Amino acid sequence: MQELPTWVEIDLDALIENVELVRREVTSDVQIMMTVKADAYGHGAVQVARAVEDRVDRFGVATIDEAIELSTAGIEKKILILSPILAKEIPMAVAGRFITTVSSYAFAREVSACAVAKSTEAEVHIEVDTGMGRTGVMPSDVDDLLGRVTKLAGIRCGGLFTHFPVSESDPGFTRKQVREFRKIVERIESTGMSIPVLHSANSAAIPSVPESHMTMVRPGLSIYGHYPTGASRRLPVRPVMSWKCRIVQIRHVPAGTPISYGKSFVTKRTTKVAVIPVGYGHGYPFRLSNRGAVIVEGHKVPIIGRVTMDMTMVDLTDVAGEPRPGDEVVLVGSHGPCEITVDQIADWAGTISYEILTGISKRVPRKYLRDGEVQVLKSLLGVTAKKGSS
Repeated sequence: MQELPTWVEIDLDALIENVELVRREVTSDVQIMMTVKADAYGHGAVQVARAVEDRVDRFGVATIDEAIELSTAGIEKKILILSPILAKEIPMAVAGRFITTVSSYAFAREVSACAVAKSTEAEVHIEVDTGMGRTGVMPSDVDDLLGRVTKLAGIRCGGLFTHFPVSESDPGFTRKQVREFRKIVERIESTGMSIPVLHSANSAAIPSVPESHMTMVRPGLSIYGHYPTGASRRLPVRPVMSWKCRIVQIRHVPAGTPISYGKSFVTKRTTKVAVIPVGYGHGYPFRLSNRGAVIVEGHKVPIIGRVTMDMTMVDLTDVAGEPRPGDEVVLVGSHGPCEITVDQIADWAGTISYEILTGISKRVPRKYLRDGEVQVLKSLLGVTAKKGSS
């Protein structure tokens, strides 16, 4: 496997362990739909889905393109497109047998017409807005919409779901949403109708609001080893991703030397400066300029000057030993006692962990590891499987 200037490592063993932690958190009759939207939160949707397909019940994505990517790669489990899609995308969804989200009768009618034209049956899930204020149908309109949808040819309502906006910070509001959702379900069932799949629980709600599990849960961030800000950390998930690079140049510069664009940092002493080949063009946040840190030889060292598109400078002056070009640098992860987490990066950058994970560019190769060994390398040049790996 070739040496890379910067790369991400995906620990598939940690991923599988995290899935199993969620599996043990719910009862045996509750399904798991793993959320793999945004390229599996930056981890690589196809490789992640392949690693856990036999351990989850279905996958959740946000767009038709994400669904097609999984299907084309041979993923056979059901795929639910959680976000609304355009009418012109409906034929692709029906042809791919993807489950679409319905929030209006007009959309359901389009799905029905397409399914009838293709002599098939399309499954849909209806989203109920119990407090998210984003997409979905209002609770007062669910009964009417469901009644009309079930009369359409070529369409089957396989599920009903809602979304939690504050499950990590306000479990009381979340429980109120659950109660309202259950009232809707009871009302529907009192008419003799049955909805096979009911789902609402996200990563934060799974450990903290067990009554939200219903018949299926939708873990996302927790599967990748992270917690939404303020969420319960009772599930001992561990990070799946680490991000590393190699020093490409070391220079000794005198006091008074400006570093990087804008002269936002000027050395106050003779300074040992390392250049690392990562910048905002790789998804490394510009806001880490003069405030972030990396790990070199087990020491946290500060970023000096602005993060540029392709390179960043760090101060090695106080590092014992003799770091050299080619030596490994940890951007996210640990080395010895030192650790830099995604949450720390997000805090320095004034954002959230989701943005850091999903923002890592595809120009950064992904190495997929099992038992510490690289099984697959995915880069812009393609996918290379290690000889003998499956």
